[in-house]
Amino acid sequence: MNIEEQLDFLSARAVDFFSRDDLKKKLEKAQSEGRGLRIKYGADPSAPDIHLGHVVGLNKLREFQDAGHTVVFIIGDFTGMIGDPSGKSQTRKPLTKEQVTVNAKSYQEQIFKILDKDKTEIRFNSEWCGKMDFSDVIRLSAHVTVAQMLARDDFSKRYAANQPISMVEFLYPLVQAYDSVMVEADLELGGTDQLFNLLLGRELQKVMGQPPQCVMTLPLIEGLDGVQKMSKSLNNYVGIDEAPRDMYGKLMSVPDALMWKYFSYVAQVPSSKVEEWKSAVESGATHPREMKDILGKRVVARFHGAEAAEDASAEFIRIFRNKDLPDEIPEVVLSAEETGLLSLMVQAGLAKSNGEARRLIKQGAVKINDEKVSDDRAQIVPEDGMIIRSGKRGFAKVKIG
Repeated sequence: MNIEEQLDFLSARAVDFFSRDDLKKKLEKAQSEGRGLRIKYGADPSAPDIHLGHVVGLNKLREFQDAGHTVVFIIGDFTGMIGDPSGKSQTRKPLTKEQVTVNAKSYQEQIFKILDKDKTEIRFNSEWCGKMDFSDVIRLSAHVTVAQMLARDDFSKRYAANQPISMVEFLYPLVQAYDSVMVEADLELGGTDQLFNLLLGRELQKVMGQPPQCVMTLPLIEGLDGVQKMSKSLNNYVGIDEAPRDMYGKLMSVPDALMWKYFSYVAQVPSSKVEEWKSAVESGATHPREMKDILGKRVVARFHGAEAAEDASAEFIRIFRNKDLPDEIPEVVLSAEETGLLSLMVQAGLAKSNGEARRLIKQGAVKINDEKVSDDRAQIVPEDGMIIRSGKRGFAKVKIG
C-alpha cells in the first residue's frame, strides 16, 4: 500500500483520529528511514480473560502490523494497582500484585491469537514507574493542572455531583501519558473512553521534547445485555478462551440490533456486506437467527477452528430448537443429604455465589429434571442422574458419591 492507501485502511472504523495529516507526516518520515511506526496500546490486567470488547482494538492493532508497523503492547501492571474509573462513576478497585501477575500472564497467552508475535513488543509499565521516587512523581505532576484533569468527562460529572475523586485517580492518566514518553509512541490506540488519557500523552510528549503521538479511538461495543459496554465484571461478555459451545450460545443471545456492530468490529466483515445483510433482515428476506448463526460460526471459527464452529451450531440447534440435552454434561459428585438449592447450584458450578444463584432462580432460569424451581429457599435431596439446568447453557449431572 502507498501512504494514502495506508491512511484509508488504518483509519477505517475509527471514531476519533488526531490527525490524518500528522499520521501522514509520520508515515512519510518512517518510510524514508526504512522503518515502521511504534503503535502503543495499553491494557490494565484487571481480569484474566480477554473478551470480544478487547478484540475490537486488537483487530486494529493487527491491521497496523499487517501494514508493517510494530505494536508496543503495554501491560499496566503498575497502573493496575492504582485504580481507574475508565468512564465509570466510581473508582475501580486496585488490584494486588499477585492478581496483576496472574492476569498479565493470561493476557500474554491470549493476545497472540490475534497479534503477530514477531511484530509485537511486550512492555510492563512497572519497568519505569517502579523506579520513580516521590520527587520524580512531583516533577511529573507539575506538567498537568487540576483544570486539565477536570476536563475529563467522568471526572467533571463526579465533581459536579459532589462525588469523591481521589488524587490517585488524577495520577492514573498522567502515568498512562508518561508511558507514551517512555516507549516513544508514534500513535496510541484506545477506546473512546480513553480519549482524554490518550490526548494527555500527546501533550506530555510535547513538553518532554518528543514528537506528539497521533491518537485513534475505536467504539466500545456493548455486551450481551445490549446496554452497557462489554465487561467481565458485568457478566455480559464473551471471552475468547471460552468453550466453542458457550461462545456460540452467547452470541446467539445478542440483541438483533447489536449483531451488526459485532459483524463489523469483531468479525471484520466489510461494511458493504454488513449493509447488504442488514437490508435483507429488515425486508424480511432473512431471519435474524440465520444471521446470528453466521456471526456465531465466524467468531468461534476464528478462535477454535471451522469444525468446532459447525459442531457448536449443530449442538445449539439440537438443544434449543429440539429441546434435547447436550451430548456431554459435566458431572458433579454430591452426597445424598438434603441441601439448600442455592448451595446445590454453587456446588454444581452453575453459580459463583449464593447471590448469583438467587438471581438466576428469581429470573426463572433454574430447572431440576426439566421442572422449573422458583423458591430460592427450597431444600433438595440430590439423586443419582439428576439434571440441574441454569439458563440456556448451564447443565450439571449429579453423581452420588
